[in-house]
Amino acid sequence: MPPPQKTILLIDDDNEIIEPMRMVLEGKGYRVMVARDGNAGLTVAEREDPDLIVLDMMMPKKSGFLVLEKLKGRPGGLIPTIMITGNEGSRHRAYAEMLGVRDYIRKPFAMEKLVRSIEKVLDSKVSGSSMDNT
Repeated sequence: MPPPQKTILLIDDDNEIIEPMRMVLEGKGYRVMVARDGNAGLTVAEREDPDLIVLDMMMPKKSGFLVLEKLKGRPGGLIPTIMITGNEGSRHRAYAEMLGVRDYIRKPFAMEKLVRSIEKVLDSKVSGSSMDNT
């Protein structure tokens, strides 16, 4: 019997990033859900409890950091999260790490890099290992 399908929630307001990510991840066999802002992302995350979240830092209504802070306080704890951002600041990365993100990827990025990161995080989800700094 094949393993259960993993669910990934993409939270980003940029269609030019969301659609390629969705196509690639669905092609890899993942179930993909999309939220276009932080508030919608929180609602979907709390309702669907995905296996992994790919979260943009800068979004309307609620930033990625506010989403992380809210999810970290939920009863099940933080859902494994990869943060993607166009921001170059090291303070932002440090804060994301402090909040528990598993990886922090700067835009633009190669889709293969994201897929490798997702596979690594999902593989380590059981062991609960923390962020990789590659």
